[in-house]
Amino acid sequence: MSEKMLSAGKGALFLTALSAISQVLGFFYRVVLSRKVGAEVMGLYQLIMPVYSVIMSLTAVGLVSACSNLTSRHLALGSRRAADQTVSTCLKLFFLLLLPVGAAVVLNSDAISVHLLGDARTQLGLILLVPCVALTGVENIHKHFFYGSGMGRPPAIVELLEQFVRTFAVIALLVAFLPQYPERVVGLIVSGMVVCEIFSSCTLVVLYRRRIGRRTLTGRGEGGGGRRRRILSIALPVGFNALLGNLLGAANSALIPQKLVEGGADRSAAVSQFGVVCGMTMPMLSLPIVFLGALNLVRVPGLARAQALDRPGQARRLVSQAVSAVALLTLPSMALMVVVGPDLGRAMFHQEGVGEFLIPLACVMAMSCFCSVLCASLNGVGRQRTVAAISLLGGVVQLGFTLALVPLPGVGMAGYVAGAVVSTALGTAAAIGINGMKRLPRRIMMNITNFPMVNPEIVTGVSLMLLFVSAVRVFGGRSLGMGSLFAAHITFCLPYVILSVLPKLRQMDPNLYEAAQDLGCPPVKAFFKVVLPEIMPGVVTGLIMAFTLSIDDFVISYFTSGTTQTLPIYIYSMTRKRISPEINALSTVMFGAVMVLLIIINVRNVKDQGRDEQTREEV
Repeated sequence: MSEKMLSAGKGALFLTALSAISQVLGFFYRVVLSRKVGAEVMGLYQLIMPVYSVIMSLTAVGLVSACSNLTSRHLALGSRRAADQTVSTCLKLFFLLLLPVGAAVVLNSDAISVHLLGDARTQLGLILLVPCVALTGVENIHKHFFYGSGMGRPPAIVELLEQFVRTFAVIALLVAFLPQYPERVVGLIVSGMVVCEIFSSCTLVVLYRRRIGRRTLTGRGEGGGGRRRRILSIALPVGFNALLGNLLGAANSALIPQKLVEGGADRSAAVSQFGVVCGMTMPMLSLPIVFLGALNLVRVPGLARAQALDRPGQARRLVSQAVSAVALLTLPSMALMVVVGPDLGRAMFHQEGVGEFLIPLACVMAMSCFCSVLCASLNGVGRQRTVAAISLLGGVVQLGFTLALVPLPGVGMAGYVAGAVVSTALGTAAAIGINGMKRLPRRIMMNITNFPMVNPEIVTGVSLMLLFVSAVRVFGGRSLGMGSLFAAHITFCLPYVILSVLPKLRQMDPNLYEAAQDLGCPPVKAFFKVVLPEIMPGVVTGLIMAFTLSIDDFVISYFTSGTTQTLPIYIYSMTRKRISPEINALSTVMFGAVMVLLIIINVRNVKDQGRDEQTREEV
């Protein structure tokens, strides 16, 4: 049974594909919704969604994580009875928490909408959120039972159908009742969400009952007190983490329009700006990374099963595979979105501001992906408190940037974007460091470093150009020129040098450097006397490759050089007229120099091999 559970991750591809289809459908639902209701209503909708997240974190999020984690452990040990008891207890605790929280939200909806969210038009949506949360909690607890037991197909199919139901319900309500005041439009959107949650929760409950009823419950059960303690030991840290993050997110969402108004913007324009950035640009950037949620859903139960069976090597492999998948899929997709994002956003949302802040927000999204998969890995091995600390760090930094920069004239939403970049970078760095796995940071850095090698040159060139232009606008200074050209060439040559030097470093005996230090050699001198001679062939090879790639490059240089001319750009500019004989002579000299250099290197390698063979024979 344990081996079967550990092999259940083979269905991850199906789960990821189905989840990707569901997320793409959800994205296009958002596009249609944005066109139908406009930026201002999207801003109001974005204002109430953090409240929805706060209610979920107070009631369901921790219990859902506990259900997935404990169900996976119980089934890995062959106890279906204990897994069923865990689901039942999680449902009871969820409704016990929801009753007071939901009543407080309904009774204080007016005060929350006016004093906390700063807009009375959100009151109706807040009231309708309570039944939506009740249904979503039931759905998620049953859904994560299936994920924890390795059966990802039923909830994935239900989630896909849920997107169809939501799209149909919300659009049908809007078509039937528009035009309306913005408050009622938000209420219609939330009502459509309630309809789709009714469908998904009822469907999953039926599937769960049929699944449990079809087989006899096996294994030993667990006492009520011990079961509740186990659930709460996981649910409380996860719920507290989610609550902190969502409270900080809700504070950010409520403060951004208010601070924009303080900076001189009109209230309607402020809500519209907030809706464009958070309701249109960020969802557009998240479209290429729809695989991430499914990846985390598969990895967390897998890590819990590996830990329950005391298999740390398998846990490390799962984390490494997840990080590699994120690097391979996220980085190229974010670079592509930087290039095509402005035109794509205007075509889909019919809003001119969608392409604004695209480069920093793409960086935020890429770092968030790494942070998400690493934090999910920490949750899977039982380090929920660590994840809470990381979330708190990022949220506090983001809130500080919002309070300090957004109200400044001429800054506005740029202050929020700057906070997102800094907070996400800190959270990602903390997640990498706290994981404490020696192979993991190296794998992440290698994947990031190799990115220019797998990315098309045209995408790399345009992305670097946009990055340099944005940096000049923010920090001032000179536009594209020798500095930007130099930085671009370092960026795309660095992976080749690393790939040339790393094999030599791995061949070298690491004890040599430590022995030199034990004999009294300072670290710097030990590097030059011991390490550098050992890796010199790799350094020379990397130097030659970097020189060849740099002097031959045209595409990246063309986009990042400004008025500076490299040899390929100079030759390209001469194609409109006759190429001068000097270029022919220069090409001949370069070809001859490279040939001589290659001959010298090969002759030296042959002599070194002969010397090594002679030494071995003498020994």
